[in-house]
Amino acid sequence: MRKYATLLFSAFFVSASVFAQEAPKKERQQGHTDQNKFRQLKDVLATPNDQRTASGAPGHGYTQQKVDYVMNLRLDEANNKLYGEEDITYHNNSKDHLEYLWLQLDQNMRAPDSKTPLAESKGASGFQTPEKFVTDNMGKPKDFGFKIEAVKYADDRDLSHTINSTMMRINLPKALAPGEVFKFKIKWNYLINNSVKDGGRSGFEDFPDGNNNYTIAQFFPRLCVYNNVEGWQNMQFWGRSEWALEFGDYDVKITVPADHILDATGELQNEKDVLSKEQRSRFEKARKSFKNPVFIVTQEEAEANEKEGTTKTKTWHFKANKVRDFAFASSRKYIWDAMAVSINGKTVMAVSLYPKEGNPLWEEHSTRVVANTLEEYSKMTFDYPYSKAVSVHAKNQGMEYPMICFNYGRPNPDGTYSDRVKNGMIGVITHEVGHNFFPMIVNSDERQWTWMDEGLNSFVEILAELDYDPNFNTGNLPKDIVRYMSLDQDRLSPIMSQGDYVHNFGPNAYTKPAAGLYMLRQTIMGPELFDYAFRTYSKRWMFKHPTPADFFRTMEDASGMDLDWFWRGWFYTTDYTDIGIKEVKPLYLTDKPNERTKKLQEQYPSYFARLGKLVYLTTEKNDANNADVQTYLNGLSADQKASLKELPKYMYQVEFEKPGGLVMPIIVEMTYADGTKERQTFPAEIWKKNEEKVYRVFTSSKEIKSFMVDPDLETADIDTSNNSWPKQTTNKFDAFKDKAKN
Repeated sequence: MRKYATLLFSAFFVSASVFAQEAPKKERQQGHTDQNKFRQLKDVLATPNDQRTASGAPGHGYTQQKVDYVMNLRLDEANNKLYGEEDITYHNNSKDHLEYLWLQLDQNMRAPDSKTPLAESKGASGFQTPEKFVTDNMGKPKDFGFKIEAVKYADDRDLSHTINSTMMRINLPKALAPGEVFKFKIKWNYLINNSVKDGGRSGFEDFPDGNNNYTIAQFFPRLCVYNNVEGWQNMQFWGRSEWALEFGDYDVKITVPADHILDATGELQNEKDVLSKEQRSRFEKARKSFKNPVFIVTQEEAEANEKEGTTKTKTWHFKANKVRDFAFASSRKYIWDAMAVSINGKTVMAVSLYPKEGNPLWEEHSTRVVANTLEEYSKMTFDYPYSKAVSVHAKNQGMEYPMICFNYGRPNPDGTYSDRVKNGMIGVITHEVGHNFFPMIVNSDERQWTWMDEGLNSFVEILAELDYDPNFNTGNLPKDIVRYMSLDQDRLSPIMSQGDYVHNFGPNAYTKPAAGLYMLRQTIMGPELFDYAFRTYSKRWMFKHPTPADFFRTMEDASGMDLDWFWRGWFYTTDYTDIGIKEVKPLYLTDKPNERTKKLQEQYPSYFARLGKLVYLTTEKNDANNADVQTYLNGLSADQKASLKELPKYMYQVEFEKPGGLVMPIIVEMTYADGTKERQTFPAEIWKKNEEKVYRVFTSSKEIKSFMVDPDLETADIDTSNNSWPKQTTNKFDAFKDKAKN
């Protein structure tokens, strides 16, 4: 079949091309630039250099800064204040002379003079709670924000500095030369926000029993990133787009009430000073328990502890090397459990801290989810390099920091909970623990490119969640982004947009990148090619600062696939997928040309003479003459016959259309008259010469009763009404059910 079909269709399409040349002349059109969906991305990506190569790997000239911190912190529980002193050592590893240093003052986002509330468009609301009305119209701003008490040289001389809202510039006395180190000190304090009532990514929750749960982050002035891409990444913090930070070593002492349980980024240095003998013994058991968590503090002990209170204090001492940030959690209400996780033979501790209000949900799932996340992410990226990962229960939070994260998911007061609450908790713990990999280790610029941490993390989260529960509804699959991609274009932004001006931040930065990468893995590249390339990217950029171009280039370089069409369409545009079946025509073989072919033969006799004897296709069953065609085929040579398949009984020409702007593979499912099904996938490159319609001929020994495009919703097709032939009709009840599912 293949040989004579090739001859037949070659003759047909060449003839059609020749015939088209005789069409009446049209007015000459203006020239145009290359707008093909498959054009290369070189006009968009930054030019490679000795720091960032064309392969997507760090170059021989790659450098990055290092910042070390020594901090002494004191938590004032009575007044909900945090006091801190920090000694900072800045290493200029770049090849540039730096005239000043920039630091982030994130707490100033909620200061009384913050511009963040003024940058929001707010009209009158038709209804408000009395509390909200007072807060918006009559309330006095709370005295939040950093109180910078001193900025000094290492020898205690005053150091010139300038504060600009959420940024602070250190005015160096002379330019810091390549290879030089600058040391200075900052003393500060601030009023801790109530994360439930005031909002915020960190803060405290107050409980009716009079106790607080402190989840503290973004709590100290931190150095901004300086690199060859942005220079100083000193964009203001408006409350949404997160942080770009440098790696360094931390030495931190935290003084809290003596009855608090505390954990933080890094290794605890003084267990004997802050833990009882029994707690230390239990933790040793946890270090050897790889199947089930071990309680270091039980619920009964936590409930007894939360009733006491004390004016005495303890100082917890932590050290952490090669981390980009630091956070801690502290409360007398904590239940504490832990278990060991084996990451290629290395023991890592999965840990959870939670008040009794989190149970029974948290003791059942939290630490097990932490362990599962470390295992699954390590498979997709690199072996988790730190010694622990801690999940802390906080009512309204979902935030990540090196080795520690704060997660929501609270049962009802009677301990009951819905599947939605349980799955939400499993999802947020997986997501926030996963952030240890992106961006805590693969350290992208969150302020500029949110998707590089949230999107990549949400993608791997899918695989981890499905490993924990094969029936888990991840919410990040291609079908889950359809509603967003169907919105009016004035509500959409390309993924490659800075997050502060994006309308639909969650779908844009989390779901769409995750769904796209899942599609890339499952449908376009295949797991083997994708996983190798993804691991290559992850390992190349461990403890470094990658850009989008580094990711795009590495995925192509390590897989041997040209994916520029995918990056351009899915990441740089708001185009959508809509591929359908426009027409299906049954085809029949005959030895009689139709009228159009006869005219071509008369017009180009020499051309057809060179082709020799032909067979023809017709859409008219009455014109079929399979017997004569079979007689012709019997005249082929033995070698030619050996290459032929059985003459098909059924043939169909399918015209596929693409109303949507995105090119995608065409996944076709054929259902035969006997009820069996078969699938065939055509790569996205099928659209390379015609972005509006393409044709394929399907042959079979069995009658095909129906064709369907994308039967498993793999390509985020926003309109499935044109995906089937014969066209399927959906009644109103089915449509309602489908809408409810979404």
